[in-house]
Amino acid sequence: QVRLVESGGGLVQAGGSLRLSCVASGSFFSTWNMAWFRQAPGKGREFVAAITALGGVTEYADSVQGRFTISSDETKNPLYLRMNSLKSEDTAVYYCAASPAGTTRNPSDYDYWGQGTQVTVSS
Repeated sequence: QVRLVESGGGLVQAGGSLRLSCVASGSFFSTWNMAWFRQAPGKGREFVAAITALGGVTEYADSVQGRFTISSDETKNPLYLRMNSLKSEDTAVYYCAASPAGTTRNPSDYDYWGQGTQVTVSS
């Protein structure tokens, strides 16, 4: 009965910024791994950023390192993704995901997913 709902997507020019939010409800625990993934048309789901179950350590895909920031308080709810210096290559549907265990970067290890929010970056 866990539900994740993303918001904050939209249309932005290259070089601009957006902040995505993910709100969890139901039987959610702050000790779970939380992550953001994205999927462009015709491509698989790609890891973006994660905050781990233990200690709130963050990690990022190389493609967004230095531009995106994942954050939350100790409850991990809401979860945020601040996206700066956006590029056209960042255009995708962005998904919030949660898992009680497993690795941080593999989408198959996540049990719960939001419906996605569209981010479109114009050049």
